[in-house]
Amino acid sequence: MPALTRDEAQTRARLLDVHRYTVDLDLTHGADHFHSRTAVRFSARIAGDTFIDVKPTELRSATLDGRPLDPATLDGNHLPLTGLTAGEHELHLEATMPYSHTGEGMHRFTDPADGETYVYTQMFMEDVQRVFAAFDQPDLKAVFELTVTAPPGWTVLGNGTATLQDRAANRWTLAPTPPISTYLVAVAAGPWHSVRTEHAGLPFAIHCRRSLAPYLNADAEEILDITRRCYDRYHTLFDEPYPFDSYDQAFVPEFNLGAMENPGLVTLRDEFVHRSAVTDTERQTRGMVIAHEMAHMWFGDLVTLAWWDDIWLNESFAEYMGYQVLSEATRFTDTWTDFGITRKGWGYDADQRPSTHPVAPLPEDVPDTASARLNFDGISYAKGASALRQLVAWMGEKDFLAGVNAHITHHRFGNATLADFIDSLARATDRDVHAWAESWLRTTGVDTLTPVVGTAPDGGWTLRVDRDGTRPHHLTAGLYDRDPADPTRLVARDHLAWDLPAPAPERGHTVPDSAAPGSAAPGRGHTVPDSAVPDSAAPGSAAPQPTHTAPGPRPALILLNDGDLTYAKVRLDPTSWNTAREALSSLPDPLTRTVVWNAARDMVRDGELTPAAYLDAARAHLPYETDIAILSGAVAFARTQIADRYLPAADRPAALNTLSTIARDILRRTEGSENGDGQGPRLVAVRLFIDSATTPDGIQDWLSGGSVPGGPLLDPELRWRILGRLAVLGATTPAAIEDELARDPSATGHQGAATCHAALPDPAAKQAAWDALFATDERTDLSNHLFNATAAGFWAPEQLDLVRPYAERYFPAAVALAARRGPALADAAGRYAFPTPLVDTTTLHLGEECLRTADPSPALRRKLIDQLDDLRRALRVRGEGE
Repeated sequence: MPALTRDEAQTRARLLDVHRYTVDLDLTHGADHFHSRTAVRFSARIAGDTFIDVKPTELRSATLDGRPLDPATLDGNHLPLTGLTAGEHELHLEATMPYSHTGEGMHRFTDPADGETYVYTQMFMEDVQRVFAAFDQPDLKAVFELTVTAPPGWTVLGNGTATLQDRAANRWTLAPTPPISTYLVAVAAGPWHSVRTEHAGLPFAIHCRRSLAPYLNADAEEILDITRRCYDRYHTLFDEPYPFDSYDQAFVPEFNLGAMENPGLVTLRDEFVHRSAVTDTERQTRGMVIAHEMAHMWFGDLVTLAWWDDIWLNESFAEYMGYQVLSEATRFTDTWTDFGITRKGWGYDADQRPSTHPVAPLPEDVPDTASARLNFDGISYAKGASALRQLVAWMGEKDFLAGVNAHITHHRFGNATLADFIDSLARATDRDVHAWAESWLRTTGVDTLTPVVGTAPDGGWTLRVDRDGTRPHHLTAGLYDRDPADPTRLVARDHLAWDLPAPAPERGHTVPDSAAPGSAAPGRGHTVPDSAVPDSAAPGSAAPQPTHTAPGPRPALILLNDGDLTYAKVRLDPTSWNTAREALSSLPDPLTRTVVWNAARDMVRDGELTPAAYLDAARAHLPYETDIAILSGAVAFARTQIADRYLPAADRPAALNTLSTIARDILRRTEGSENGDGQGPRLVAVRLFIDSATTPDGIQDWLSGGSVPGGPLLDPELRWRILGRLAVLGATTPAAIEDELARDPSATGHQGAATCHAALPDPAAKQAAWDALFATDERTDLSNHLFNATAAGFWAPEQLDLVRPYAERYFPAAVALAARRGPALADAAGRYAFPTPLVDTTTLHLGEECLRTADPSPALRRKLIDQLDDLRRALRVRGEGE
């Protein structure tokens, strides 16, 4: 499907105003296709030619102003509309459309637990044309009025309130929407289980498939309470009221993303309906997603980007507001700890790869929808949210919200750009927000901040911050001493507010015509005299770096970015690292501990701290870590990066034994508390012990006995986790996997069985999994989630000799799959099916050759670039880099 170019979109937007879509969908035509009828009312400003987007199985008919159009003129996904005159027009199209099994367009899923079928739309970016014909670009907003005919017993949900118009035909009408963008239209249909309520005069509801009803019911009050609290909090922050007529949240199967902000009908992956025990941090994550998607109702839905270069206006804002509002409105008050330990690393990693891009790229750098799709990554989410958090800390929340509200009010039900947003903020503050935006939003890479500690002339100590990078930073430096009563504990001495300006031009030098983004050159090609550089300045200006001087002994630990208010890697000086290594778990604030763990993580990735040193710190402190987000994040890095990638194969068993020891220590410490404060750490420890097992001893007994000694009982998630590890170790059989599937015949069970079968260390099992992944017959294509599950089991560090021959086969197979099945499966092939455990130069060279000669699709190319860069980093950490 050809990507829509920015030039095409701009040309069409100059020509057209789109008023209303009337769409009729008939879902009663079997398991493969549905019928779609569309009427579009629009006007042309001048005479001209254009096209409408549609990707049918068959375009049955099309008429423009009553004049038949030849369906054979459909070119790919573009139906030409020629000879338009200035004025009003009406277009009618009838088409047969295909159901999807990749999470794009109209996705169809049959629940193996009970045989019930569900469909839902994911229209994002350019997939509305897989459901009905549309002028598919964000700046051609219109009113949408939908009618849906569904099989008997199905309920239909949509952006507006749904009414059963004809009970005999099961025909539903959805209330017309306000003007919204095409990618935000949503329909979900099936025999949903629903929990309904009302809040602030509006109908609220949550929905899931019937087989998940008991689990949704168990959590319904928590989900709805978070929804109500966030709704109320947003109404205290935003002047504009919620702009739609209802608020539904549907937990849908096989969803590719975390959630989608369709106005009035948010769709969320149904893994958020927890069938098994979860930690409180995982509940918090679900709450954050609820808060994130609700923020989009204003930023993204009410006010929408004009083109896809400004996706940060949607995602960065919703990411920031999601964490902030959840912390303000609910019991989850430590959300920024979770953000720091899980999301910021995502942003840091993405920002150091060759595929990095600015938070707000220039429009010409996003020439089409294919390139735009690649920017939904850790930069647009985590880095952008970090930048906004830094902006709020710098300009103040009051001025920030004043600017945001002015922006929303001015552009309501319209489209806006970065320039519009920055102008709104600038009018609300005396800060130079435009300079800030250039420094933070138009640049790439991660600054690195390093403390330089010296001795003052009077015997005291000094602190200066060296910075590798170009951005200004408003941050806090935390100073900590050892507790005199207990040297293994740390107490805060002071917190220094620190404004680190952008790097200053050298005194008396010539500034080139083109200054780097974020520099403060006041002119072009001029000489800056000494007196032109002030002694200090606010972020966004150029000035010498400040130095702090204090009497007495230096602190035992000096921590830059304490509180995690800015976006930068920080380093620990040798004295501070030695202190942290001995007393990290005693730091009183979880955000402080987060910054230390992130510093250690980044130092490992950059080759400045050995993986063994990180494991030693983990062994010493993680058994005593009380914050579940920190515990989960640190053990995830140790298990998946250090043990599986950064250590040579010979050192891996010792690393796994260390992680098993950490898990056993936590289990001993929390025994008897599985229903109290120790539940979260205990669950993390159980998962870690399973994943780190090097022999079947112990976990096989757990599976046979149905519980962990001292608790918990094994729920489906833990049973599949154990069986997956036993499969990797060669300690189970296909028959045992099928027995477990009979015990848990759910969709999750089928995914667990797929992972286990693919993980068996048997040549026939590997070949069968490979054939399933890269089948060339669409009749045997795996759905998106079964593909991911099979890929998750295929590659295992314990099976390098068995899987190594597949590395050469992977690259051409992935290229062919991506070309045949589209961007969602291309992303999955690059993300989940990549031979990650093969940390060797052979895999690197095969991947580089693929990029040079095989012409992978844009989505796959981006994933391969990122994976190969991570592979190079792993080789450097091992000391095996080229």
